[in-house]
Amino acid sequence: MAAVEAVVDLGAIAYNVQVVGDRARAGVMAVVKADGYGHGATQVARAALSAGAAELGVATVDEAMALRRDGITAPIATWLHTCTTDFAAAVASGIEVVVSSVRQLSDVAAAAEATGTIATVGVKVDTGLGRGGAALPDWPDLCEAVAKYAASGAVVMRTAMTHLARGDEPQHPLNDRQAAGLDACVAYLRRAGAPAQVIHMSNSAAALTRPDLSRDLVRAGIAVYGRTPIPAMGDFGLEPALTLTAEIAVVKRISAGQGVSYNHTWVAPRDTTIAVIACGYADGIPRVLSNGLTITIGGRSFPNVGRICMDQFVVDLGPDETRVTEGDRAVLFGTGAGGEPTAADWARAAGTIDYEILSGIRGRTVRRYVS
Repeated sequence: MAAVEAVVDLGAIAYNVQVVGDRARAGVMAVVKADGYGHGATQVARAALSAGAAELGVATVDEAMALRRDGITAPIATWLHTCTTDFAAAVASGIEVVVSSVRQLSDVAAAAEATGTIATVGVKVDTGLGRGGAALPDWPDLCEAVAKYAASGAVVMRTAMTHLARGDEPQHPLNDRQAAGLDACVAYLRRAGAPAQVIHMSNSAAALTRPDLSRDLVRAGIAVYGRTPIPAMGDFGLEPALTLTAEIAVVKRISAGQGVSYNHTWVAPRDTTIAVIACGYADGIPRVLSNGLTITIGGRSFPNVGRICMDQFVVDLGPDETRVTEGDRAVLFGTGAGGEPTAADWARAAGTIDYEILSGIRGRTVRRYVS
């Protein structure tokens, strides 16, 4: 067993895909970017597809190609590209490249010509997020370019998509305006002679709360991993899939007045016992949680004391602790069912969201998969 271990329940992944599909009343694209939000993209992809996910979504071509190299043959879409993105391998591997500009589309068509392969493309429109996607004034030019390349046989047009800005505010009027905007853009594509085969806009939040916004697919990210995209509305019956544990490297007594870790931001107020946990911010433990983190050992909670370091942090076991020994494992966060903190607890304490906590798991962390 590794010093730092992320235990991923693939059964929970499969269950969550079904929950999302049932609530959205649409097909599910399982989003496995950022190495499956820290859970392992390939393993999550296989579990999601086995549970009925229609296809996979990633941000970059490199992420898509990693799935192909691992033997994933299902449809994969990728939508974040730069001027230096090499589309040739993606086109040759049958990966759908979603473009946001005529320049990107031209680069994909050139890659298709160079590889002697017909490219599968999608188009993304910015209906209100103000981030990726073609701006509405540029949409007619992009539609005409898609129609031109499709007529020449260089590309096959597949998807039209947008991204909601306020999906986690289900009743916000912008959601309906963005949906109407996408529908209008899809109609323009059809009139231009490049009709979309697949349409989607909903993220996890909209998939779970606004089935009326579902089109052919919903793009489920955080919900696949069992975390709620709208904490105020509950967990939607989702099951968290990841538990992060670490080994105790050292247990020792220290005297009252002894400072702990860099700069002695915590000084023992009485004789006590401390444990050194063998992981730190290089493994994804936010340093900002120093002196504020709580973990569990054997079902009991203990506070972090002192600065969280690159490779380790310290917890105060208390003056009378005798049961915790070197080699025991600490649960850093998990489902919460056993009283341990969750990724959402960490996120609240760090002033962030659990997406960042999960996708930040890295370094020496080894994943172990269970079902």
